[in-house]
Amino acid sequence: MSARLGHVKLPVSDLEASRRFYSAALGAFGWQIVFDGPRSLGFGVGDTEPFAVEQTEAPAVGTHIAFDAPDEATVDAFHTAALAAGGRDNGAPGLRPYGDHYYAAFVLDPDGHNIEAVFQR
Repeated sequence: MSARLGHVKLPVSDLEASRRFYSAALGAFGWQIVFDGPRSLGFGVGDTEPFAVEQTEAPAVGTHIAFDAPDEATVDAFHTAALAAGGRDNGAPGLRPYGDHYYAAFVLDPDGHNIEAVFQR
């Protein structure tokens, strides 16, 4: 039996900064806010919520999360949108030496978490 990841909740320091960043960055995948609470936001498609952020007093730092993209254009769109929404470049879109065809981009979110979009053939 194999396991499948159900969801991820990332602690953040500023919910509004995270709202702007993740709405733009995950919007490249067609994701939107599907849950909007007083201290947390859930992102997904339809009624699914595979990714959430929650404002905390002391967020974790140094987390790395990768989102699978359906193609290279989505990786590019993710990177552009994330930078426009306040993210910091941590690796422009391009091929990486992690596999035969590993096309990825990396952006640091407002709390310094390393967020990746990747397309693998």
